[in-house]
Formats: sequence, structure tokens, C-alpha cells
Amino acid sequence: MKFINNGNSFLLSAPASIFAAEIKNELKRHTMFNGEKKQIIQSKRLADALFILWAGGAALLSYSLVYALRKPFTAAGFDGLDFFGMDYKTATSIVQISGYFISKLIGIKVISELKKENRLKFIILSVAVAELSLVLFGALPRPLNVFALFFNGLSLGCMWGVIFSFKEGRRVTDMLASLLGISMVISSGAAKSLGLFVMDHWQVSEFWMPALIGGCALPCLALLGYVLQSLPKPSEEDRALKAERMTLDGRQRWALFKNYMPFLSIILVANFLLVALRDIKEDFLVKIFDVAGSGYSSWIFAQLDSIVTLIILIIFGLMVFVRNNMRVLLILLSLVILGMLTMSFISLRYEALQLSPVVWLFIQSLCLYLAYLCFQTIFFDRFIACFRIRGNVGFFIVLIDFIGYLGTVIVLAIKEFLNPDINWLSFYNQLAGYVGLGCSVLFVGAWVYLYRRTKRRASEKVMPLETAHAY
Repeated sequence: MKFINNGNSFLLSAPASIFAAEIKNELKRHTMFNGEKKQIIQSKRLADALFILWAGGAALLSYSLVYALRKPFTAAGFDGLDFFGMDYKTATSIVQISGYFISKLIGIKVISELKKENRLKFIILSVAVAELSLVLFGALPRPLNVFALFFNGLSLGCMWGVIFSFKEGRRVTDMLASLLGISMVISSGAAKSLGLFVMDHWQVSEFWMPALIGGCALPCLALLGYVLQSLPKPSEEDRALKAERMTLDGRQRWALFKNYMPFLSIILVANFLLVALRDIKEDFLVKIFDVAGSGYSSWIFAQLDSIVTLIILIIFGLMVFVRNNMRVLLILLSLVILGMLTMSFISLRYEALQLSPVVWLFIQSLCLYLAYLCFQTIFFDRFIACFRIRGNVGFFIVLIDFIGYLGTVIVLAIKEFLNPDINWLSFYNQLAGYVGLGCSVLFVGAWVYLYRRTKRRASEKVMPLETAHAY
């Protein structure tokens, strides 16, 4: 008698013992196959985890060191000084941000077209110029030394886009971007705390403190740039899931913007407000939150930012388990809308709520950075993957940053010339309240646009950018 097992192709003879032996061998083969499959999956997960730790850690440390070259001077109060009749502290921020703003404008072209083999050269040149500008800030006579900060901002404005370009277009980009985003949150507070520590305990002047910290960061950043340059390119599986990333020339950038003009216009206006608010919070936090007068440690900023960072890391990291790109975009926009409404509420109701300074600062930081980092990290990577866009995340990031830092310069200029002597806490709360309301309305509009577009996405074709080159 013969027995056939639905295509598994084994024949059994009549005796029961032979029948049982064949069954046992077949089960053994299935068990071995399942075991090998399980082992392959486990090995792949281990490889992914190690890559996330290596690549994500290198990116995190890299941009943290960029902050060490860019932000320590914000810890200084520069009390009693003026810049040709303007508040000296405000002048340092406006001058540096002006350089940063122009760098973003240049970066729309440079980052969109920058090839992988030129990224390390770009990083080394940028950090060298940034450190030289900090040395000039300490060496030049005051108030002319303020102009040196223009070149500091000019040299560092494209660093985020360059570092992120090593991470985009991968299956694990959500986790890598979350780790990179940590640097932006935690490094701001850490740079201020480190600056205060160097001035208070090492007795370094507020003019030479930035150069000292930057000088320690420069060689480490160059080494990490080499590590990033050595990372492997996205695999075939990465490109299938997240779309291959391409450089974009001027014609292609304009075609991409026109194709998504309503949505991108909304996001640009919202980030105009968000970046301005974030930069004012970072640069003037020592005036908004009086550390010495409140009795808190100089490391309070770093401690709060660490908690905020952990929460955002968990939220963004969980997105790696959601494979549907459109669903991730809608979830992120929903979280951002909730955060903006919360920020607006605690800002406009500050006197009535009577929150402690630490609780107020924690909620402000969480809501603001959740929205800001959403668009600086995973949002546009998923946006490109969702619509199979031939382009790169760097183009979107430098575009929204250019618009955002324009907003910062405008707000600081208006504040200085209309009301130079203000209560910074009151000013920030009013600004945060109205920014929160405005951004909530804008992000609701963006959510509706994406939801409606996804309904007709199936009939859309991939954007024709035939001459795009591999990223």
C-alpha cells in the first residue's frame, strides 16, 4: 500500500514499523527546517540590533558634538554688555542664527546634491571653520567679536542633513533617527550645563569657554565622521521597503515641491513657528528659567532633557513596528496636534495653573520637541517611502529649517527693536501659547490632506524624475 502526503513526496510501505519510521523522519526534517528558519530570523534581529547600536550611537554622538561647537555660548549671560546699543546676548543669537539661516538656504542645493563620498570632507571642513570662529570670538575685541559667530552658524547649518543622510532609507531608520534625535534634545541642555560648569568651576571666561569646549569636540567629531562614512549602503530589502534615495538637481527639487505643494506649504508655515519658538527657548532658557534664583543645580537642563529624550525615543522607536507608512504619518501628526494643544494650554494658563518651574519646563520641552523632532527625524523618511518619492530626506529637512530660522531672526529682531527690556518668561509663554494654537490648526489641515490623498494614492504614478542619481 502507498501513502502520499500532499506533495511532500514520501512513499510508505505496508508494514507499520516502516510507516512510523517515515513519519518520524518527516517530522524531523520539518523540525530541522523550522529550527534553521528561526535561527536565521534570530541572527537577522541580532545583526539589526548591533547595527542600530553602532550606527545610531555614532550619529547620536556626532550631532551631540556639533552642539558642543554651536551652543555653549548660550549658557553665558553677557550681563551689562551691549552691541552697538543692542542687548549683547540677543545680538550673539541673531548673528549666529543669521549664519545658520544662510547655511540652510545654501544647503537646499548642497545637501540635495551631496554624494556619499564627499560627506566626510564636508564634515571635517565644517567643524574646522566652526572652531576657528569660536577662537576668534574669544580673541577679537568686543563687540566686534560677535561677528565671528556668523561663520560659526554658517559652517554648521548643514550638519544635521549630512549626518542624517547616512541613516535614511533603511528598514531600521525609525530607530536610527530616534537615536539621532536624542542628540538634538539632550545636547541643548547638556551644552548649557557644560558651559555653566566650565565657567563656574574652571573659571574660564564666557568668551573663551565656547572655544575650549569646541576644541575638545573637534577631533572626536572628525573620528565619528569617518565611522559614519564607513557604514554599508542600504540593502535591497531596505530599498524595497523605504524606496531608493536619490540626489536631486534644481529641476527635480522644483518638480517634487510642486507635486506636494499644498501639504509642504502647510508644514513649512508650521515649522516657521516651531523652529522660532525652539530656538528662542534654547538660546534664552537661562533668562526664562533662573537656575541660581530657583536653587536648582546647573545640570537641571540636562536632567530634564534626558527624561524628555527617553519618552520621545520610545514613541518614535515604536513606529518601527508599524510597517504601513501612511498609518505612521497619521499617527505622528495626531501626536503632534495633541502636543501643540497641551503646550498652548499650559502657556496661556500659566498663572492660573501655578505649575512648579520644573514641571512647566518639562511639559514645554516634551510638547515642543515631540513636534520639532517629528519632522527632523522619521516623518519625511516615511513620507518618501509612502509615496515612493525619488529624492532624499536632506532636501526636506534643510527646506523646513531654512524657513524656520527665518522665523527666529524675525522674532528676535521684532523683540529687540520694539521691546528690548522684557520679562522673558511672560514673553515666551505668550509666544508658545499662540504658536501652539496656530500649529494645531495647520497640522489638522496636513492630517486631512494626507488622509484624502491616501484615498486616491493607488491611482497615482511615481513622480517622474528619470534623471535622478543614486544617493
